[in-house]
Amino acid sequence: MTKIYIPRDSAALSVGADQVADEFARLVRERGLDAQIVRTGSRGMLWLEPLVEVETANGRVGYSNVSSAVVTDLLDAGILEGAAHYSNIGIVDQHEWLTKQQRVTFARVGIIDPISLSDYEAHGGLVGLRKALSMSSEAIVDQVTESGLRGRGGAGFPAGIKWKTVLGAEAGQKYICCNADEGDSGTFADRMLMEGDPFTLIEGMAIAGIAVGATKGYIYIRSEYPHAIETMNQAIEVATAAGVLGDSVCGSTKAFTLEVRPGAGSYVCGEETAMLESLEGKRGMVRPKPPIPALVGLYGKPTVINNVMTLSAVPMVLADGAAAYQALGHEKSRGTQVFQLAGNIAQGGIVELAFGVTLGELVDGYGGGTRSGHPVKTVQIGGPLGAYMGTDAWDVAMAYESLAAAGGMLGHGGIVVFDDSVNMAKQARFAMEFCAEESCGKCTPCRIGSTRGVEVIDRIVAGVDQSKNLELLEDLCETMTDGSLCAMGGLTPLPVRSALKLFPADFGISGGKS
Repeated sequence: MTKIYIPRDSAALSVGADQVADEFARLVRERGLDAQIVRTGSRGMLWLEPLVEVETANGRVGYSNVSSAVVTDLLDAGILEGAAHYSNIGIVDQHEWLTKQQRVTFARVGIIDPISLSDYEAHGGLVGLRKALSMSSEAIVDQVTESGLRGRGGAGFPAGIKWKTVLGAEAGQKYICCNADEGDSGTFADRMLMEGDPFTLIEGMAIAGIAVGATKGYIYIRSEYPHAIETMNQAIEVATAAGVLGDSVCGSTKAFTLEVRPGAGSYVCGEETAMLESLEGKRGMVRPKPPIPALVGLYGKPTVINNVMTLSAVPMVLADGAAAYQALGHEKSRGTQVFQLAGNIAQGGIVELAFGVTLGELVDGYGGGTRSGHPVKTVQIGGPLGAYMGTDAWDVAMAYESLAAAGGMLGHGGIVVFDDSVNMAKQARFAMEFCAEESCGKCTPCRIGSTRGVEVIDRIVAGVDQSKNLELLEDLCETMTDGSLCAMGGLTPLPVRSALKLFPADFGISGGKS
């Protein structure tokens, strides 16, 4: 029986993947063809979606940008044999865009049926969990620490140190919380992983639970991700029925259960303590620290909080060993980073590489430049609160320290590209406006500062007392950076300052470059 692989990922669904799958199913049935349709995640080559793959003796042959209208034509042309067609991109695993990558966390995404546990195991799943069950808690934490794995959410805090703190805390109940409130513009790796390989996250969270003595886990998924929520719930059901989760994890004496909690639509709940407040049924507002969540977290208990990409790297760390993961990367940034190319870009999607690839390689090499064909003016790295960087930063290595030294931040690895038509004064204004809209309101620098920031930028652009207002804007940015309770207000000045520094002419400042 020939297998036809069609993505069920949200990106593919948005361009008609369900209609394509329905049409294939109808024609396979009507023609009595010996074929089976398998719904997968997306390979991450989003500019080619819907990407249909057909299993052949030589490998899976891909057909790009397939619509329901061409399914008959494809079957008539001999797609089940991997026949030539204008949409044929060849053996997908041999596609240069994929072969140049180092897929670790995304190794199975787009290849397996996301809710088939047997498919997951056949492609290396559960090896890390079973290995962890044979180890002591201290040994597991040591492996994670020695791997150099750092949090993939923004600050890059070492995961092993956080786990060690929770392991050493005395409590009758501990929790593992996965922050899947992926709200940054241009980021979609969490969603694609949860929709394309949910068992990797489940396995990573189970290992974390065993490592620190937590028996309960929560996955906080933004409510705007209904397909991810549905897929994770299905996978948890399957894992529980198979004994991977529950009172006896994989037949051991260890217990671990998981539950999905949809977010409440607040950007600030991406901050760990605001997420905890929301999980507890309260308004999502930032908590002051200390105490840190590792000691006083969910319901006042010791809690490990990591995001999807961090926890999903754990199974590979355990399966292959800390040294194998540590061997990848750049300086203190070890392992791989899942970069997300978005915005005005020709080839948007997922690129997983070891830390150290340059910004230019990602934008021009993998991204193929702008979709419009116009020159790149700037890119924003790390979400709406990340710095803007110009093409003079093309040689900057994409790693935590080197990017910070260049005035930027890696954040969740999202890269949004803008061509020369963008007005950077408007982008700077948007940063302040976004902060004013999304602020939880708990601290004055964020709540009031962002509102005043919009007004000051408007005066600068209008040419009103520019020198005075530029000085005022800098003072305001300094106050927000130093005085805000969390990164919401603390990082908002980053895009504002970088836009002003790189493109003063867009603000109407005489003598500035455009």
